[in-house]
Amino acid sequence: MIQFIISFFEYVVLNAAQILSLLIEHIKLTGISVGLAILIGVPLGILISYAAKASKPILSVANIIQAIPSMALLGFMIPILGIGKVPAVVAVVLYSLLPIIKNTYTGIQSINPQTLEAAKGIGLTPFQVLTKVQIPLALPVIMAGVRIASVTAVGLMTMAAFIGAGGLGYLVFSGIRTVNNYQILAGAIPACFLALLIDYLLSIVEKLVTPISLQKGETAVKKKKRASQKAILAVFACLFAIVFAVSSIGSGVKGEKIISIGSKDFTEQAVLGNLVAEFIEDRTDITVNRKLELGGSQVCFGAIQTGDIDLYIDYSGTIYTDVLKHPPISNMEEVYETSKKELKEKYNINVLKQMGINNTYVLAITKETAQKYNLETISDFGKIAQTMKSGTTFEFLNREDGLPGLQKKYNFSLKESLAIDSSPRYTALLNKKVDVVDAFATDGLLKKFNLLPLKDDKEFFPPYYAMPLVRGETLKEYPELVPVLEELGDALTDEVMIELNYRVDELQEAPDRVAHDFLIESGLIDRE
Repeated sequence: MIQFIISFFEYVVLNAAQILSLLIEHIKLTGISVGLAILIGVPLGILISYAAKASKPILSVANIIQAIPSMALLGFMIPILGIGKVPAVVAVVLYSLLPIIKNTYTGIQSINPQTLEAAKGIGLTPFQVLTKVQIPLALPVIMAGVRIASVTAVGLMTMAAFIGAGGLGYLVFSGIRTVNNYQILAGAIPACFLALLIDYLLSIVEKLVTPISLQKGETAVKKKKRASQKAILAVFACLFAIVFAVSSIGSGVKGEKIISIGSKDFTEQAVLGNLVAEFIEDRTDITVNRKLELGGSQVCFGAIQTGDIDLYIDYSGTIYTDVLKHPPISNMEEVYETSKKELKEKYNINVLKQMGINNTYVLAITKETAQKYNLETISDFGKIAQTMKSGTTFEFLNREDGLPGLQKKYNFSLKESLAIDSSPRYTALLNKKVDVVDAFATDGLLKKFNLLPLKDDKEFFPPYYAMPLVRGETLKEYPELVPVLEELGDALTDEVMIELNYRVDELQEAPDRVAHDFLIESGLIDRE
C-alpha cells in the first residue's frame, strides 16, 4: 500500500502540468454550465411561482431530463451540436436545472403571506415586491439548490471527456482504458476535492445571503464571522480570476493553416492520432488542433460529417460493416475499394491509402483455458461455448461483424454474454469472471496479460486495416496531406503497433511521448 501511494505521487509529480491544465479546464466548464443553469433556472422558478398552470409542465420536463442517463443525453447531443465543449455544457446545464427551479419555486412559495401583504401595504409595486422582498428572503433556499446543482455538475462534467471536451474525465477514462490506477486517481481525486471546495464556498455564500436577523448568535459575533467569510470568498475569487487569466493567455491554436484531427477512445487510436498530428506538423506548415480520444466510431464519423474534425483514422472493416452496413466479408481489396467509393459518393469523405496495420478482431482467452480445453481456433472454442461466459465491448456485442455474426458463422451459443467495455473486460478475464473476451490483433493488452488469440479458421472477421479518412473540402485545400500520410502508413506494421500500444498499456508511457519517440527512432523526423 505504501509503495502504491509513493508510485501515485511520483505519477502526479511527473504529470502535474497536464493534471493542472485539465483541472482548470474542468473548473471553467463547470462554472459556465452552472452559471447558465442559474440564468435559466431562477427565472423559470419565479415564473412557475406566479403562473401555477406552467409549474406542472416545466417541472415535468426538468424531471424527465434528470431521469435520462448522462451518456444517452450526450449521445443525443452529438448529431445536433457535434462534439467538444458545447454539447457537454448544454448537457450539464439541462441536468442542473431541476434543483435550481425547484428551490427557487419553493423559496418564493414559503414566504409568509403576511410579509407580502405588508410590502403591498406600504405601496410597493409587484416588481418591487419580487426584487426587494421575495427574492432576498428566498435566496438561502435558492442557494441550497445552486449548491446541489454545482456539486452534481462537477461529477457530470467528467463525462465531457467522452465527446472530446476535456476536463478531469480525460484522466479517468484514459486510466480505465489502459488499466492505469494512478491515472484514474489523478482524475478522480481532484474532481472530488473540487466538488467539496465548491460546496464549501457556496455554503458560505448561502450564509451571507441569509438575513443576519434570521441567524443564531449574538449580532457582534455574526458580523465578525461575516467579515471573515467575505474575505475567504474574495481570496478564492481572486485566485480563480488569476488562474483563468493566465491559462487563457496564449491559448488556442494559432496559424493560418489549421486542421482538426480526431481519434477514437482507445490506446491505438490515441497513438495514431498523435503520430498523424506530429508528422503533419513536421512535414507541412499546417497547424493541427488535436481532438483525440473522442469516443467510438459513430462519434468520430459524426464529427467528421459535421466538420468538427477534418481527419481521423478508422478501420476498413468498421467502415464497411458498421457505417456502410454491408455484411462482413474477408476480401481485403473489395472492402477497401467499396468503402473508398461509397464514402466519397455519400459523404464526400476521402479514404486514403491503407496503413500497414490490420487491427482485426480476435477472440482472446487465457493460456490456462487454452491448455485445459486444448483450444487453438474459434471452431475449437465453439464446441465448448455453451459452458463459457463472454465479456465483450458494447460494439462487439451488437455489430454484425461482432458476436452476433460470429455465432452464426461458427454455429455456437454462449452460456452468457456480458457487455464490459474497455480494459475492465481483461480484468474480468484474469479474475475468471468471464472466459473469453474480444480484442484487437494489435492490442498491447494481449501482450501485457499474456493472452492467447484464437485463430479465425473460417475467416469470419473482415480486414481492419487502418486508413485515414479526410473531409473532401479539407483534402482539396490541403492536398499535401496525401504523401505525408502515405509515408507514415508505410512505416507502420502490426508488430510496430503492438509494441507502441504495449508501451502505453503496460509501461504507462503517454501516447504523445510514445508517438514522438517512434517518429524519432524510425527516422521520420529528426528533431527532439
